[in-house]
Amino acid sequence: MDEPLKPLREAIDRIDSQLLELLNERARLAHDVGQVKSTSGTPVYRPEREAEVLRKVVAGNPGPLSEQGVTAVFREVMSACRALEQPTRVGYLGPPGTFSEAALLKQFGASVDGEPCASIDDVFRSCEAGSTEFGLVPVENSSEGSVTRTMDLLLASPLRIVAEVSLQVHHSLLTKSGTVDGIRSVCAHAQALAQCVGWLNRHHPALERRAVSSNAEAARLASVDPSVGAIAGELAAQRYQLQAVATHIQDDPANRTRFLVLGRQETASTGRDKTSLILSVPNRAGAVYHMLAPLARHGVSMARFESRPAKLGSWEYYFYVDIEGHERDPAVIAALDELRGLCAFFKSLGSYPAAN
Repeated sequence: MDEPLKPLREAIDRIDSQLLELLNERARLAHDVGQVKSTSGTPVYRPEREAEVLRKVVAGNPGPLSEQGVTAVFREVMSACRALEQPTRVGYLGPPGTFSEAALLKQFGASVDGEPCASIDDVFRSCEAGSTEFGLVPVENSSEGSVTRTMDLLLASPLRIVAEVSLQVHHSLLTKSGTVDGIRSVCAHAQALAQCVGWLNRHHPALERRAVSSNAEAARLASVDPSVGAIAGELAAQRYQLQAVATHIQDDPANRTRFLVLGRQETASTGRDKTSLILSVPNRAGAVYHMLAPLARHGVSMARFESRPAKLGSWEYYFYVDIEGHERDPAVIAALDELRGLCAFFKSLGSYPAAN
């Protein structure tokens, strides 16, 4: 039966040997790049360069590998090569097994040195203190809206946005046995429970619903208590050795969470970037209209606009604005110069490659 497969397997083995040789050749070049960066003071992690590499290989991919498959392979190649230059330490909202860790791995690959933090505040503090080089925090969900704590901390933090990650969120109902036999309650983060409320109402309306600190904590509880089910993702299921009763139970099939990578470096333009701003204007008629006029005048598209209270007791607001383009693009430069003159408060959070 294996005889027809023999020549095919031999051909695959030959290609694997060639791949291994080429991968190590690339690794040696990456090591040389690291030495050059070390002498010039250039950061090891360059999100704009990695974005360009991934976009190039996707554009040149003839198939049959999918875009997602090619991206995953090259992400891990770059991650392993980057680790040869210098380990990259990144703080994220823990514990391990959360969607924050999944976003970390999607952006940095498995060779990253991830540091789980107890809160979003701790992610900021760790990066600001230099304990980690970068921090990864959630900023908005397509179903539940903005993560207001992240937005408030961005206002005063010296950190800049150096990259963004868009993660598709797939929730599963997990138990030790893979069935709901004996299950009396289901645990999850409050946001995950809200994202699955319709499915739970239809399929398991009698189960008690308990909000816990994270989906990973829910998975841990389910791993030690056979009466508890958890709503969590694949990473938590693997870490806590749970079985799926049902997958993709989120009410919104297109549910996504956007994360920001924070650091101190500036990123160069890639040709497809975003710039994030925090603005405020005096409280008078037409002020917001006039604030946005420079963007329209210079042909700069706005990707996101949201307000947050200034918390001064005077009904004043900060406006969080994402625009398309890099702050070094001529049109963006002109628009931002006008905004600085119009706004009572102006802060650029940085420019970064737009996520795919």
